[in-house]
Amino acid sequence: MAGGVQRVYRQRITSTQKLKKVFRAQELIAASRIGAARTRVSQATPFAQAITQAVSALAAHARVEHPLVEARHDTDRVAVLVVVADRGMAGSYTAANIRETDRLLATLRAQGHVIDLYVAGRRAVAHYSYRGYDLKRSWVYGSDRPEQEVATEIADTLLAAFAAPADQGGVAELHVVYTQFVNMVTQTPRVVRMLPLEVVAHYSQTEEIEPLYEFEPSAPEVLDALLPRYVRSRLFSFLLESAASELASRQRAMRTATDNAEELIRNYTRLANQARQSEITQEISEIVSGADALAVGK
Repeated sequence: MAGGVQRVYRQRITSTQKLKKVFRAQELIAASRIGAARTRVSQATPFAQAITQAVSALAAHARVEHPLVEARHDTDRVAVLVVVADRGMAGSYTAANIRETDRLLATLRAQGHVIDLYVAGRRAVAHYSYRGYDLKRSWVYGSDRPEQEVATEIADTLLAAFAAPADQGGVAELHVVYTQFVNMVTQTPRVVRMLPLEVVAHYSQTEEIEPLYEFEPSAPEVLDALLPRYVRSRLFSFLLESAASELASRQRAMRTATDNAEELIRNYTRLANQARQSEITQEISEIVSGADALAVGK
């Protein structure tokens, strides 16, 4: 019996050691990619800021009407895009985004909206498909290494939904749920209403006179060219931040899993040694009892 217990502990030690190797490998992969992901986020930031300032200037000074900056009142339908991971082993990264999305969906339904759900990431596709949601569109895109082409495709799909007439499924609003990368320790789920655009001009607090702008060609033509680029760049920056957040969360989760596996191995080793000592003690007791019985028999 004792030998069987010892054998069970040895089997558990072996299986936990295999899991530890998997966790360690995933941690190293995430660690090797997180630097590139953070670099991509920092490289995309100047362009996003520049195009935001340009759109802000148009919104503040042009005083023109445009479909992407005007609220729609002909439909109660809204679009929600949730961005999560394609793969697991990333701690609470996906679960936190899904919880934030569920809260948003509940709020929108309470306001009387009909929701078109768009998802980016295999984990969200599996989650909402299992729960019976009718997904409007989904993308499995390599969430830890997003490409500009994927962001453009997603943005153009959502822009087309916003521009479509109400009787063809057009939406009045577009909300995006993604994870904001703050630092290696903090990643925060965030909800952004992208359409209709809410753009505010930003000026330095030290400026006393606001700059004057002239638009060439006309402001409406500039808006037609600039606003779709603005939406695409914002969405691409969301995907990049989500990728960095996913990798940081996976690295942290796999480090914790590796530490836990080491602790389990130590515990199982101690229990296996105790079982071995019990087996040795039992064998010695049986030998001594047998010797005593023989001595008494003589």
